[in-house]
Amino acid sequence: MGEILVKVTRGDQIESMHSGSIVVVGPDGKRMYHIGEPFRPAFSRSAFKPIQAIPLVESGAADRYGLNDKELAVCCGSHNGESMHTEAVLSVLNKLGFTEEALTCGAHPPYYKPAYEELLRSGGHYSPVHNNCSGNHAGLLALAKHLGSDPHHYREPDHPVQAQVKDMLKQLAGTDDHELKWAVDGCGIPTVMLPLDKLAAAYAKLADLSGLPSGTASAIRRITGAMISHPEMISGTDEYDTEVIRVLGGKVITKVGAEGVHCTALLGKGIGIALKIDDGNSRAAYPAALEVLRQLGVLSSEELGQLEAYRTPVIKNHLGEAVGRIEPVFTLQQA
Repeated sequence: MGEILVKVTRGDQIESMHSGSIVVVGPDGKRMYHIGEPFRPAFSRSAFKPIQAIPLVESGAADRYGLNDKELAVCCGSHNGESMHTEAVLSVLNKLGFTEEALTCGAHPPYYKPAYEELLRSGGHYSPVHNNCSGNHAGLLALAKHLGSDPHHYREPDHPVQAQVKDMLKQLAGTDDHELKWAVDGCGIPTVMLPLDKLAAAYAKLADLSGLPSGTASAIRRITGAMISHPEMISGTDEYDTEVIRVLGGKVITKVGAEGVHCTALLGKGIGIALKIDDGNSRAAYPAALEVLRQLGVLSSEELGQLEAYRTPVIKNHLGEAVGRIEPVFTLQQA
């Protein structure tokens, strides 16, 4: 277990507390700051997606199939299932000569309530393209087709696509097989458990390309550029990752993972941040992530003002009345 990171108040009383761990890693792979357990193992979940996209670009698959930056960004995202997301995913599949039946991520309703309501009003049904991981799966399909490997089994652990993804993670995180444990993510692909500081180290590499092979560096530059150019593809309307990337205007990329995982790369500074909320409650992850940026001096007063609703969200009842607040309560410790 980590330390208390976030408190939840109702009225003027503390109702709940969320513990967790945070680690900040510099360009040399060494810890700069932390709180809690910086070496605790954590599943990366969807925070893995920008790393999974690197072989798609470095292999030449993205260029071969003419993927634009918006499509590349959705391959890195956990999207809301809005029309802008489903259209981008369908465009990728069309360029590959596939229909959405090629996606083996499963189906769930769009996360964005207005998009789901519109789908119901139109008499439509949610399908795999609405899955928040459909862009990620479309990118993996593109890599599978480019490699000439079986596209029907792209999510199997021993598939060539997954081998390339695994090798990329080990390169960026500076880890090896004995530190990695694998399981199955909610969308069916392999997800990796690794020490939290190693996950932060991988994000530090996304932020500092020095020392990387030129092909890898070029691929990462294109991926981070796509995420910055199209933050709406990373999550969607009123979502943390989209708004933080947009407001900070190229200073960071951020990516949520399920079960209270979140990662940030401070571009040009070679700094990676990874956090894990112990109880897996995502309501604590965003306040903690934004508070780290505030404590590191990344946010201007104007930027903090625009994003404050994510750092200290107001709790409202069903009448729309403010009845409480969620707020971070930690101080980073210098390593």
